[in-house]
Amino acid sequence: MAVAEDKTVIRLLTEKIERLSVAMEKMRLAEYVHLLEHPWRLMYINLIAGIARGVGIAIGFTILGAVLVYVLRNLVAANLPGIGRFIAEVVRMVELHLY
Repeated sequence: MAVAEDKTVIRLLTEKIERLSVAMEKMRLAEYVHLLEHPWRLMYINLIAGIARGVGIAIGFTILGAVLVYVLRNLVAANLPGIGRFIAEVVRMVELHLY
């Protein structure tokens, strides 16, 4: 009877180890540990990611600013009373700083 129980326990442990192994592969734990063991590589990857993020933010802000100036110019061209003078002043200040 003890032999059958031992085989059942071993089979259950084997199944749990296999599930744990699959879960660790899905988490990519080995790559993460490799990065932690090589801090210069981790810093290099983070530097490249930071540069890419910064360039993306700069490009996005430039596009957003250009669209905003374009919309403000159209509002000034519509010659709305009150708002038109304020927007014209803002557009003038922006254009002065562009050149």
